[in-house]
Amino acid sequence: MATTFSVIPGADAWSAPGSGDNARIGIAVIHGFTGNPHSTRPVGEALAAKGYRVEVPRLPGHGTHWRDMAKTRYLDWRAEAERVVDRLSADCDTVIVIGLSMGGTITLDITPKRQDKIRGIVVINPQILSPTQPIAKVAPLLQYVLPVVPRDAAGLPSDDIARPGADEHAYGMVPAKAAQSLIRELPRIRAGLLDLEIPMLVAYAPQDHTVPPENAQALPELVGTPDVELVELPRSYHVATLDWDAPLLQERIDAFVERVVSSDD
Repeated sequence: MATTFSVIPGADAWSAPGSGDNARIGIAVIHGFTGNPHSTRPVGEALAAKGYRVEVPRLPGHGTHWRDMAKTRYLDWRAEAERVVDRLSADCDTVIVIGLSMGGTITLDITPKRQDKIRGIVVINPQILSPTQPIAKVAPLLQYVLPVVPRDAAGLPSDDIARPGADEHAYGMVPAKAAQSLIRELPRIRAGLLDLEIPMLVAYAPQDHTVPPENAQALPELVGTPDVELVELPRSYHVATLDWDAPLLQERIDAFVERVVSSDD
């Protein structure tokens, strides 16, 4: 009999129906690799407080146990994000997508073909360049030798938040084939970025130990839109939504959303 793992407390998907003048503005907030909505819900809650309709999904295999994640791949995670965005698109006049880490990668992947509804995106410390760490270079072979590795050995340092006591409740172990399924898609995703022609907010932490800041810094030259805002988060590490710069990040997200929404009126 297959083992069933419970959702980690605080890792459930979360949503808000929207209210008032902003009820038909839909916003999806997508978490990162091995993470869960614990890291993205604060952004969603702040936006919901302004009346926006918000969806904070839990991607397949996440927020329970790494053994669940080992059964899933990048295309599963992307498909769930697509379902959420398409559901918002069906019910809302305007959609904005926000992604943290791999959630940002997924955002950059699914947006080019949905720009009739997605009117703006926010990516926070996204992975878009192919990893250069030694572990990444041997990963295609290593995945068959070591099916699961500790997150630090996989290039995902456990010290991904500078603020003491903050914890995203991500997995401590990383399924190698699941990780490789993401890395394998990066060249394809980069190749499609020139078709991305809507406003973007790109937030990055210079002290990110997980995804080098060069990933975010490269985006203005990779995308087709000239409307790219870069926001530096100097006091944070990778999971900036839970770090010292979270108030600054939220302030810039709020302003960006308001600008996109007003331009669609």
